[in-house]
This record gives sequence, structure tokens and C-alpha cells, in this order.
Amino acid sequence: MLRAGFGTGLMLGGLLLPWFAATAQQPDPDAQRLVESGQVLVDGHNVAYRIRRLPVSSFPDLPADIADQLHQRDCLIPQTYAAHHPENVVHASLERAGSSDWAVLCSANGTVSLLVYFGSASGPPLVLSSAPQTQRLQTHDSTGVLGFNWAIDPASPETVHEAERAMERKPPRLDHDALADSVVEHRTVYRIYTQHTWTVVATTD
Repeated sequence: MLRAGFGTGLMLGGLLLPWFAATAQQPDPDAQRLVESGQVLVDGHNVAYRIRRLPVSSFPDLPADIADQLHQRDCLIPQTYAAHHPENVVHASLERAGSSDWAVLCSANGTVSLLVYFGSASGPPLVLSSAPQTQRLQTHDSTGVLGFNWAIDPASPETVHEAERAMERKPPRLDHDALADSVVEHRTVYRIYTQHTWTVVATTD
């Protein structure tokens, strides 16, 4: 004889198991958002592309107020095809020596923007550059699938000085960090903030 309630449990189990199975088979919408794929027209041909992105939560060192702003912008952080660890979030002294500033590539609604948050300022970030995601793609392996090629990194004064070694007219040596803005495997420019102005220095690299 079945104990009271045991038969009911079997019935509920029979009803719930198919529901759990169906739920498990449904794609995770958040996971889907993290990989964007499609096709773009290149020289008259449709070429496949794939862009991996990370949620803001993958960068726990971001200050809470900046993370909140990025969430409000619906930002995901695009990763280059060459990435081996989370990238494209930079903490450096960009405003002046000793300052605590952040730069982020934000992917939202098909556009990637380079945002800078100075530690001395509250409110919205500076937008240094912006482009459709599909304009920041390139081939990188034998499959021919295009990958994301925009990378940002901190650049110390020594790094910038070394990159400028072949320039005929070198800018004054920095006393704070710059932002290295790169097309992977092609070229890097340095975004430098001095005297309340951003300048872009292209070196021979």
C-alpha cells in the first residue's frame, strides 16, 4: 500500500519532469546576448562574423557607480578575437599623475563606444570614439570568420616614450598614463589627456 501523499508526489513528479526538461532545453537569453554573430557585406560577398562580449559583472574591480552607469547603458564589454582573459576595461591614471580613472569599451545596440570615467568627476562619461560594431571586424584565421579587432590598454609614460623614439618631433614626456587604442595586429595610437584636452598621437609602431 502506498503511504498517504506518495502517489500525489509521483503524479506531481510526472508533471514537473517534462517542464524541467523543456526549461533546460530553452536557450539562456543572457548567454545568447554575449555572442553576436551574423554576416556583413565585404567586397560584394557576405562574410560571417562573431563577436564575444562579457557582462559588466565580469569586471568586479569596477567602482559600483561606474558599473551602475554601464548597466543603465545596457553595456556589454566586447572582446577581441585574440583575447585570453577579460579585456577592454582599463584602470589607469589618465587625467593626471596619481588619478584613478577608468576607460571602457561599451557595446550596446550595435554600436561600440570608448568611454572614459575620471575619478575627479561624477556624472556621465566622456565618449572619445564610437563606431558600429560591424566596422571593427577583421579576418584572423583560416575559417575566414571575422572577429572584433578593437582593443584598449593602459600605456605608462615609459611605454609612450619608447613608442615615440623614432618620431622627429617628440611630444613632451608624460607624467601620467595614456590610453593605448589599437587595431589588433595592425596599429596603435595613444590617447593622451593634458591641459583639459585629449590628443591622439600616432607613432611608427
